[in-house]
Amino acid sequence: MSTQNSGTGRRTPAGVKSQQRVREILQAGRDVFAEKGYDGATSAEIAQRAGISEATVFSYFSGKRELCARVIADWYDEIIDAFESGLPREGSVKQQFAFIVRTHLRLMLVNGTGLCSLVLSEGRTKQHDLSDTLTELQRRYTAPLMDVLARGQALGHIRADVPLRLLRSLVFGPMEHVLWDATLARRRLNQTQIETTADELVDVLWAALQPPDAPLAALRQFRQEVEDASRRYDASRAEPST
Repeated sequence: MSTQNSGTGRRTPAGVKSQQRVREILQAGRDVFAEKGYDGATSAEIAQRAGISEATVFSYFSGKRELCARVIADWYDEIIDAFESGLPREGSVKQQFAFIVRTHLRLMLVNGTGLCSLVLSEGRTKQHDLSDTLTELQRRYTAPLMDVLARGQALGHIRADVPLRLLRSLVFGPMEHVLWDATLARRRLNQTQIETTADELVDVLWAALQPPDAPLAALRQFRQEVEDASRRYDASRAEPST
C-alpha cells in the first residue's frame, strides 16, 4: 500500500517492507536505464534484476515512464543534497563556484555516462511529461549556482554587465558539452581524469566570469596592500625602543 505525495507527485510506501521494495526497484531501474536508455529498458528486465515479478513493479509504479522519472528525480536529489551539504559556506565566491563545478562533474561522471545520456536525451524529448519533471529538477539543482553568482555580482567578484540567466548558461553549457563528449564517446573517466577536467573547466569559466576590469582592480588592490604594509613597517621602525 502507498500514499501519494502531492508535493512531488511521488508515491510514498506506507510500510518498511514496501519502502525497501521500492528502493530495490529504483536501484534495478537505475542500472537498466543507465545501460540501455529509456527505449531499450523494459519493466520485465527491471523486475528480473530486482528479483520480483513484473506485476510487483506495477503495484508501486504506474509504468516505465513513472519509474524512469523517479530514477532521474532521485539522482538529482543526490546531486542537490551534495551541493547543499558540502558547499563551503564560509569560503570565497571562487571556492564555492569551484565546489559546484567539481561536484557536478564528479557526480555526473563517476558512475559512468549511462544516466548522463538518459537525462540529456530525455530532457530534450517533448513528447511526454518527463521533460516537465526535468525542468523543475534542473531549476532546483541550478539554484545553488545562481545564489553563488548573485553573491559574486554583489561583491564585485563576478561581472555584473551580464544577466544571471546568461551567466548560468555560460557555466552549465560547457559542463554539458563535457558530459555529452564523454557520453557519445562512451568513455568512462577515472577519478584523476574527472578532477583534472574539473580543474581546467573551473579556471576557464572563472576567467570568463571576471569583471572586464578585474586585472586592473587586482593590481590596484595589490598596490594598496604593499603601500599599507610599507607604512606599517615604517611606523614600527619609528617607534622609540624601550
